[in-house]
Amino acid sequence: MFLVGMDTTIVNVGLPAIGRGLDVGTQGLAWTVDAYTLVLASLLISSGALADRFGRRRVFRLGLAVFGAASLVCAVAPSAGTLIAARAVQGVGASMLSPVALAIVVSAMPNPKERAQAIGIWASVFGLSMAVGPVTGGFLIEALGWRSMFWINAPIVVAALVLTAVFVPESRAHRARRSDLPGQALLTLTIGLSVGALIEGPRIGWASPAALTMYALTAMTAIAFVRIESRRPEPLMDPRLFRNPGFTGAVLAAVAVFVALNVALLLNTFYLQLARGWTPLTAGLATLPMAVGATVCAPLSGGLVGRTGPRLPLALAGGFVTAGGLCLIGLNQHTSTPLLLLAYLLIGIGFGFANAPITTTAVSALPPARAAVAGGITSTARQFGAALGIAIAGALVTATQPTELAHATRPGWALVAACGALLFLFAHTSHRRKPTTRESGTA
Repeated sequence: MFLVGMDTTIVNVGLPAIGRGLDVGTQGLAWTVDAYTLVLASLLISSGALADRFGRRRVFRLGLAVFGAASLVCAVAPSAGTLIAARAVQGVGASMLSPVALAIVVSAMPNPKERAQAIGIWASVFGLSMAVGPVTGGFLIEALGWRSMFWINAPIVVAALVLTAVFVPESRAHRARRSDLPGQALLTLTIGLSVGALIEGPRIGWASPAALTMYALTAMTAIAFVRIESRRPEPLMDPRLFRNPGFTGAVLAAVAVFVALNVALLLNTFYLQLARGWTPLTAGLATLPMAVGATVCAPLSGGLVGRTGPRLPLALAGGFVTAGGLCLIGLNQHTSTPLLLLAYLLIGIGFGFANAPITTTAVSALPPARAAVAGGITSTARQFGAALGIAIAGALVTATQPTELAHATRPGWALVAACGALLFLFAHTSHRRKPTTRESGTA
């Protein structure tokens, strides 16, 4: 799980080096990151259903193999097109790891107390991995070059394959869901078109015929997805679930958190390396306060959810993210390093407090039989938020001169603050009730 989360953010700090190495501009760099997150977001629910049907260990090992092989192709990619395609295949493999790992943990640990502890560790590791990705990437690029960010996956995948073969028992769902190919195709198109319009907008023009066509196609596929899913007996994503305000709020909050995190990470990369001339290692180390904040506050958040319910940690998350964004809303070429580090720390603290209450709220808003569905949809929302944040940040800095980068990033920091405000609003509209042991463990 650390590997899956880290690959969502580790590439951010290496984008300038990749751009120089493969002679690719900002749009291509945005696709390098989003090819992974788009595919991962699109396939999470279907991969979980496949594992329930054909065996979780089998699908998990297949996912490891696909992820590892795609990582090797990324490491030797001779062109941007090859790298983007390999990143998409990485996303296919990662989609077989994230939801299936959780199902394996739940199946392998019958003791409720141990299971709750294990799920808490699982969730914390995933959040931590996304926060420390830039730091890890900075070290690797400085020492071995940008291709090492992908080579490092190989030994981890091999170790996971061996350990899975030795220790993980095979398991299946008692009743596997039917496949939903129309829903899967429409979900993929909707996510891909919406994010693609943001990435390509600066190049093709926001009001050009091509852009207007993409907007129309996004709307059409979204409407078709809702109509078809509403009529299927076992839909990929049941639109009727969103009639529950608590569940809908949790999904929107998940999108907002990951938009804020990924906007912050990508803007940090371009600003520090291109505008300020920092090395990848130094730029990665600058995000260390963010990683520390997330690491320290994630377990605190889980404890607060268990004692008081989701409202307080959500309010804390919203307050800290908003404060972090506001710190840099007036960013300029000479903004002090202590202010930058403070902003990253505040955003990291907010991110650490956010994940547990969001998952708990989503799961507790639905009947217990829908807990897995709620988890799958919120995971999809997180990855969609990540892809959206990367696309927005890339659009802000496309074709911008290094001396103008600081000013160009200001709307992005305002967006980070707005995402925090949305979390704060959701906290004040969420239920006060204290979750059960099962729900707090699911966080």
